[in-house]
Amino acid sequence: MNLRDLEYLVAIGELKHFRKAAEKCFVSQPTLSGQLKKLEAYMGVQLVERTTRYVFLTPIGEEIVKISRTILADVASIENMVTTYSDPMNGTVNIGLIPTIAPYLLPLIVEPINQTYPQLEIILHEVQTEVMLNKLSEGTLDAGILATPIEMTGLEEIILYTEPFYVATNSQHPFASKLSIKKEDLHGETLLLLEDGHCLRGQALDVCSDAMTKERKDFRGTSLETIRHMVSAGIGITLIPQTAIDYKNLIQNSSIKYIPFNEPAPARRVGLLFRETYTRKVCFQKLAVSIQSITQKEFSTKEAVEILPVK
Repeated sequence: MNLRDLEYLVAIGELKHFRKAAEKCFVSQPTLSGQLKKLEAYMGVQLVERTTRYVFLTPIGEEIVKISRTILADVASIENMVTTYSDPMNGTVNIGLIPTIAPYLLPLIVEPINQTYPQLEIILHEVQTEVMLNKLSEGTLDAGILATPIEMTGLEEIILYTEPFYVATNSQHPFASKLSIKKEDLHGETLLLLEDGHCLRGQALDVCSDAMTKERKDFRGTSLETIRHMVSAGIGITLIPQTAIDYKNLIQNSSIKYIPFNEPAPARRVGLLFRETYTRKVCFQKLAVSIQSITQKEFSTKEAVEILPVK
């Protein structure tokens, strides 16, 4: 048994497909299949069940894959430790971002960070919160940028910024003439929300629950941009985080108005999370300082805010 065999097994467990697993591991399908059979023979158990249409792990295969992910993550950590021993801003890191942050934050930070740390290769992954936390715990992600606080042991957080929510409405909506809005003003309005799995959905529901705002049941948005188009068409209203409004290169739709809440404005906290045991904390501390500096210049807020829970 060797590490390469474990990589093959983990790839099969993830993709449930021999050809795709072989492509991910940069080997031929016969090579991957042959090594897997040798691994099964060595262990004396069947790890993968194959049919003409499906490939899936056996129960013992599932357990071994879980351990293998940890082993491979530890090996990668050792390799990174050696690479970054003299320079923590050298090597590769995998960072996840949730979909309601990635499109608005990345255009602001990627180029400045690349210029400041040219030897650091950052691989970015856009994933929802639950998937991100799983990938952090199993070691396939090194860090994540998401709405916090999150109740999960073993993770360390550096707060990056706090951003208030705004009410987005069609320019013909009665709200469009308001300078600010109260939560109770939302009573009876039709609210457009993201689909299940987005933490922003739960935060918007928290804001609007007391006002008994009605969610449009026949629509669940896959992105903030889809919802923005619906708002523009006058289908309903929604809550938009400040970063999605202030991004300087965003083409603003003149048919949409963004109205701030009265203080304390509902807001979300955005943090950088990584495992407490991770060996490259200095790297993330420096990245966090860079992001904090950039975001403070771009969309800092001095108004009183109320941090919403993440569910």
